[in-house]
This record gives sequence, structure tokens and C-alpha cells, in this order.
Amino acid sequence: MNGWVRGIGLAMLALGLAGAATVCAGTWLGELKMARTIAVEVADMALPGDAASIAHGRYLFNTRGCATCHGRDGSGAAVIDDGAMRIVSPNITAGANSAITRYRTLDWVRTLRHGVKPDGRPLMIMPSEDYSLLSDADVGAIIAYVRQLAPVPGQAAQVRLPVAVKVMYAFGAVRDAAETIDHSAPPAPATAPAVTIEHGAYVAHSCIGCHGENLTGGRIPGAPSAWPAPANLTPGHGSAMTRYRTPESFMTMLRSGRRPDGSTISPVMPFGALGEMNEVDMRALHAYLQSLPPRAGGQR
Repeated sequence: MNGWVRGIGLAMLALGLAGAATVCAGTWLGELKMARTIAVEVADMALPGDAASIAHGRYLFNTRGCATCHGRDGSGAAVIDDGAMRIVSPNITAGANSAITRYRTLDWVRTLRHGVKPDGRPLMIMPSEDYSLLSDADVGAIIAYVRQLAPVPGQAAQVRLPVAVKVMYAFGAVRDAAETIDHSAPPAPATAPAVTIEHGAYVAHSCIGCHGENLTGGRIPGAPSAWPAPANLTPGHGSAMTRYRTPESFMTMLRSGRRPDGSTISPVMPFGALGEMNEVDMRALHAYLQSLPPRAGGQR
């Protein structure tokens, strides 16, 4: 009997040591992965300077998630701070603690479209996959708008990840944007916004960071435990879109943050940005989501 007890104790000790070794190795490998350099070819572009383009850049900045994380003034903010994880977006104005004082236009393009910093390291947390296929006109408008923001003091970027998330990142369960982006894919052509499925697909690309490439939702790997799983936006099992058969009901939800029954949707959903989308973008997005083939939820 004592032999059995001793054997079980030794086995548990061995498992514990193996687990500790895996955590240590995963943490080290995760940090190495965050420090890796990624070579991507980036073409420079001429930025617009006309008032209409700057206004369009402001619209995209406010409705595609930029202001949600960096603040409307661009000064940065604590995006996640739950004790174990702290993510602070950087100041992207020319004020104190600015992250972009030496950014050239191609550095902006590399950041937005490829998820890669000017020094070649991957960006953490920023959902560059949402912006990877933006047209040259839209990328140029966003950059031009940000560059004319008033300099304000802000916060320096901070990424503090729990050990468990670092281990998941090391072994591929959590991926940075640079891992998910097809860096050879051409940007979308510049087209006039219209209530079409094609334009809706273009708008919906800014949703994949949370809802997944297939828009089927499911828990975001590595996200805080308090965050709910993003909804399935296809017509498949567990779809949220069954509540929004008409464009009007869909637009009301985006503007109010409430379901048709009056219940409040999680504030993790960026309604501050979504509610400012114009009617053309909202109607096109609804048409596209309604056109998707049914897929079971959670197949990110």
C-alpha cells in the first residue's frame, strides 16, 4: 500500500514539474515570439490633403475602431485592465509619450495593413487584420486624418499579458495579427460606397478581429474571462442575425446597443463606433450578413 501511495506521489510530482517546465518554456518562447522580426514589402503612398478626404478619414477613424481604442483625440487609453492583463493603446498624436513622432507614411501602412511595427516586430492586440484589405484611398484618408490631430499628452503603449496567454501565444493558440494576415493580398479597389453585398463585405472585414474570419463568433482566444463570446453573424445555429430580419432593426441595434426585446448587449461590442456608421454602410453590412451561408457558431 505504501508503495502505491509513494508511486502516485512521485507521478504527481513528475506531472507538476513537467507542467511547470511547460509554463516556463512557453513564457520564454512567447516573449521570443513577440520580439521576432517580420519582413514585409510595403509601398509608399501619397497622402491626400483635401478637406473631403480628411473628413472621410475622420469618419473611418471613428467608425472602424480606431477611436474606440486610441480615443477620439488619439491620446491612447487603457483598453483592458483586469488585474491579470493590462493593455494600453499608445498616443498616436504628436504630443507627449507619442508612439508615432518618427512614423513615415510607409510605417503607417505597415502598421495598419500588416500588423508590423517600423522596427519589424509584430504589433500585439491591435487588430490589423481588420484593416489589411482597406483600399489605398481609405488607408490614405485615415493616415492623413491622424497626422493632423492636435498634439495632446497621452500614454505610452503597454502590453502586460498573463502567463497563460503567453503560453497560448507561444504554441499558436493565440495569434498576433501578423500571423493571420495574407501579406501578399492586394488591397481592395477604391469603389463608391453603395447598398450592395460587395460593399457590405468590405465593411464587414472590420469585424473579423472579434467575430473571426468566418464571422461565426466564439470566444476570442486569450481574451479576459469576463468578455462574452462574440455572436455568430452568419445565419447558422446560434445566429444573432435571426433577431434582425430588416435593415431597420439592425440599424436600431447598432445605434442603441440593445436587442429588439430591449435587453442590453455587452459593452465590449464597440457601439460608440458602430452607431456612427452612416446608413449606406449599415444597410450594406446587413445585406452582406444576410447573404452569408449558414455556419455553426464558434468556428473562428
